[in-house]
Amino acid sequence: MADSVNQKTIAKPSEPARRAVVTGASSGIGAETARTLAADGWGVVALARREDKLKALADSIKAKGGSCEYVVCDITDEGSTNDAVKTIVAEGPVKALVNCAGAAFGKDPVATANLDDWRGMYELNVLGTLRIIQKLLPTLKESEGTVLIVSSTAGIEPYEGGSGYCASKFAERVMARVLRLEQIGEPIRVIDVSPGLVQTEEFSLKRFGGDHSKADSVYEGVPDPLHANDIAESIRWAVDLPDTVDIDSIVIRPRAEGSYTKLYRKK
Repeated sequence: MADSVNQKTIAKPSEPARRAVVTGASSGIGAETARTLAADGWGVVALARREDKLKALADSIKAKGGSCEYVVCDITDEGSTNDAVKTIVAEGPVKALVNCAGAAFGKDPVATANLDDWRGMYELNVLGTLRIIQKLLPTLKESEGTVLIVSSTAGIEPYEGGSGYCASKFAERVMARVLRLEQIGEPIRVIDVSPGLVQTEEFSLKRFGGDHSKADSVYEGVPDPLHANDIAESIRWAVDLPDTVDIDSIVIRPRAEGSYTKLYRKK
């Protein structure tokens, strides 16, 4: 994969960079989105819980001429999110909020699903997204900014074993749609990006509690699954459009995936 940072033009130091807050930036889609936006001249503020990962990300972006700061933040915690937003807003206006933080826990049927798995997915995918949006919405309006939510095709079509994750992603997509309706006439854009099968280093591994065999089986035989940079590029394109253009929804899948239950695998 080509180095996207080297393919973009970094904003000149004399030009104030548009600032984008990216949640879930310690890995996967969030980390790649931070790299892609920084390469496109954005000033990135990376949010996640793991400081070591955030520091490594910020250092790598800065080493290539990009702008990236980080704030340790757990969006499932009110105090942590309050402190993070105060720090961010004190440093200047925010032009975009890109909500990448999210996870799936377990793949059990409804009859035996673990309540703590459901609770964890709702706290992170739904309430965490709501919390950070509410706190940054005023400054985003001031800058005629964008709220972008990375949901999932799991929020479009349910599948067996995915009830908890699908429910949380349905809720996230509905949140984006309702916010869009409620903010008509306000200087704010609301965008939903719904990825299908994306192969990242942690998503399936976390879902299956660290079981590498189960995690690997998700992508086994699938030619050219999506990768984090594919989603990051769609995010970059959407937020780079004029402020008056709202991309309500992007559904992005690999060519091999027609739906969750229609997936081509090589024998």
